[in-house]
Amino acid sequence: MTQKELIEGCARHDSICQKAVFDLHAGRMMGVCLRYARNKSDAEDILQESFIKVFDKINQFRHEGSFEGWIRKIVVNTALKKYTLLRYTAEKFNQDVSECEDLDSNDVSAFSHLSEKDLLKLINDLPDGYRLVFNMFVIEGYKHEEIANMLNINPGTSRSQLAKARAMLQKQILQLQRVAV
Repeated sequence: MTQKELIEGCARHDSICQKAVFDLHAGRMMGVCLRYARNKSDAEDILQESFIKVFDKINQFRHEGSFEGWIRKIVVNTALKKYTLLRYTAEKFNQDVSECEDLDSNDVSAFSHLSEKDLLKLINDLPDGYRLVFNMFVIEGYKHEEIANMLNINPGTSRSQLAKARAMLQKQILQLQRVAV
């Protein structure tokens, strides 16, 4: 079946087409969910809720741009709703990371022994506000203005959260390097 036929089948609530679309995209979308969620269980919930929305709103897909990109946007928005601004302000949204400001950003050796799995864990351990902005800017490619609109914050807050997330990651990476040595 072509992608267009699968989409049309999903619009008719054809369970075979829905399963095919889920099987085709769930793996990559689970990766997106894992970047936003605190744990695997939350990621699975986000994935399930996202695909319910995909099938519910599939008639809104206009065949302009990629279908996977359209699904990804739904997944990101679903994850963001789970972690709203109100939920992560309680986690010291503006946590002080001033001790990170003296880090040398050119210390490439700190990154040389870090696996993808280690880096994803470090990102996942960031406070929700930092993690959301970091994922949206660095991984999803949103601009600060878009992030601000989606999270209902100021663009300056988005920039600040990104800077603090990067500083915190640098500090954690350097600590890992010191432990390894």
